[in-house]
Amino acid sequence: MGDPAGIGAEVIVKALASPELRAAAKYVVFGSNEMVSYAADLAELECFWYRDHHESIRRYDLDCVMLDYDEFSRPGPAEHCPSKAGGLASMTFCLDAIEAAKAGLIDAIVTAPISKQSWALAGYEQFAGHTELLQKSFRAKRVAMMFVAPQLKVVLATIHEQLFDIRNGFTIGRVFTPIDLANDAMKAWFDCEHPRIGVCGLNPHAGEAGRFGDEESRIIAPAILMASEVGIDVEGPFPADTLFTPERRSNYDCIVAMYHDQGLIPIKILAFNEAVNLTLGLPVVRTSPDHGTAFDIAHRNKANPGSMMAAIRQAIELVRHVRQTKIEER
Repeated sequence: MGDPAGIGAEVIVKALASPELRAAAKYVVFGSNEMVSYAADLAELECFWYRDHHESIRRYDLDCVMLDYDEFSRPGPAEHCPSKAGGLASMTFCLDAIEAAKAGLIDAIVTAPISKQSWALAGYEQFAGHTELLQKSFRAKRVAMMFVAPQLKVVLATIHEQLFDIRNGFTIGRVFTPIDLANDAMKAWFDCEHPRIGVCGLNPHAGEAGRFGDEESRIIAPAILMASEVGIDVEGPFPADTLFTPERRSNYDCIVAMYHDQGLIPIKILAFNEAVNLTLGLPVVRTSPDHGTAFDIAHRNKANPGSMMAAIRQAIELVRHVRQTKIEER
């Protein structure tokens, strides 16, 4: 459910209120029944879920089950902000969902927004976000964030890092990994037999032959060469301000961006209420909306559930695709 003080409960209940979406899978919500019920009342939606206590989790035959953590109370009107309580609750929901996935009780994880500040206040400052927590929990050697929208797919080379700190850990491997994972994902999950991947530069004008930095020639170009040598169709590095234009991006099935905002600004401009965050490199499907907690509009029935609905649909499609692939392989 994400942070209790955010819009997680609202976008979940609005998304799952769709009969079409609810008929597509069975859902187990890790969160607070009180908060989801409150969000449903504000949106004038009837209760459509079965309540169970979180300690009783199992495989359910019901369409939608609310695993209730009644030990976490609903935040008051003045508490729509980062907090230790919000960090403890959202981390508990997430860790229990991860354990359920490991146990085979659920087939995919869709995470509602959390507050990184709340996690830090709760003592989890070692995790900058879901991606880092999922990587450690599943002991994944390599992970990457992929953002999927109807118009564009972007994978990030660096994730939640201070912009000035990127240089300290910016290596050939950090650039090769997202190219390699993007290539695998396009083939395995999106039926793209020969993916074409474009790579952004780090500096303005992609360094302009070293005039504005040498990371393009020293790090990015060798990573692209390494990827090419293992058979990946990849080109770059290109200036990011032109690679994301309609004509240029149409040449590629996926684009690898060097840092968070370089990739997310074009995605959110093009498809803010449709884009999905997908974690590459995990043994389980995990998706999420492309937005944050939106504390400023939480518990006011103002949140748009579009990105949550897209994240749920994407998770269902990927699980079905993985199952079908395994059947065909057998």
